[in-house]
Amino acid sequence: MTPEAVLNIIDLARRQEARSGEFLRQMRLKAAALPASVTVRGYQPATCLFQFALEYIEMAPRLIQCVTDCAHKSGKAQLFEPFIEAATHYFTQPSVILARYDGLDGLLVKAYLCHRLMEEMYENNYYTRSSQVVDAEATRANLLAHQLIGEPFANELDESIVLTMLHIAGSPDYYELNLDPFVEELRKEALAWMHDYWNNLLTRNHIRFTLLPDH
Repeated sequence: MTPEAVLNIIDLARRQEARSGEFLRQMRLKAAALPASVTVRGYQPATCLFQFALEYIEMAPRLIQCVTDCAHKSGKAQLFEPFIEAATHYFTQPSVILARYDGLDGLLVKAYLCHRLMEEMYENNYYTRSSQVVDAEATRANLLAHQLIGEPFANELDESIVLTMLHIAGSPDYYELNLDPFVEELRKEALAWMHDYWNNLLTRNHIRFTLLPDH
C-alpha cells in the first residue's frame, strides 16, 4: 500500500465528518479541558484544534512519502522499508484495536503512531539525531496530539511505539549506522518545507504549546 492509499482514507474520513460533525464535537469537549500548557487564542478554540488535528493527520502521508523518496535516493531503501511499512500499515492495515477507531478521531490516533514512530526512528540513530532534522515544533505537535487523544490510551500508544522500535531496530548497531547519505537527501529534498510546516502548524491555528506553563 502507498501514501496515496492513506490520502484516500483521509479523504473518506473528511467526507464522513462533513456529514456527522462528530470529531468537531469531540474537539469542543477537549477545548474545555485543555491543560495549562496549551493555550488557544483563536475565537473558536474547538475549530482551531479541529484544524490542527486535520493538518497533523494530512502530514502523515507526506512524511511517509518524504522518507520513502529520501531513502531511495540515498541508497538506504532496504534499511528504511520496515519503518515505512509500519507507518503505512497504521492506516491501511490497522491492528484489531486500532480498527475499532474510525473517522477523524481514529485517523488522529494512526497519524500519532506514524509521527511518533518516525520521531523515534530519528532519535535512535546518532547521525539522524545529531543532524537536528526533526524540529522541536514537531515534538510539540506530537505532545498536543497526545493531549487530544487522551490518557491512558495515548500512553499505551507510546508503549507500542517502543515495542515496534525494538522489533525493527533493537540492535545497538542501528544507533551507529552511518545515515549521513539519508540526512543529506532529506536536507536537499524536504528540510525547508518540513521546517516551515511544523513551525507554522501551531501558530496558524492560534495554538501555543509550552513544555512548562508560565507562572
